[in-house]
Amino acid sequence: MAQQRKIPMRMCSGCMEHKPKKELIRVVRTPEGEIKVDHTSKCSGRGAYVCPDIECLRKALKARRFERALACQIPKEIYQRLEEELLDGGQ
Repeated sequence: MAQQRKIPMRMCSGCMEHKPKKELIRVVRTPEGEIKVDHTSKCSGRGAYVCPDIECLRKALKARRFERALACQIPKEIYQRLEEELLDGGQ
């Protein structure tokens, strides 16, 4: 009998719901301190996740959840890039 693989779950920083990791967008703070959007989910560093939904992004921004999760200040350009990507319908 084949064993089912466990689906990795992560919490969205906006709506605070647990969802499959593949459905979320990862924002990462690299060991060098750079903040960037990680589309591959393979960059090393501390990550925070958000649904590909503009409302979730705005909730996370308003509550400063990325700053808490990544333990640093997040440049406005990162939020702008995320928002543009979400409004454009992804990558």
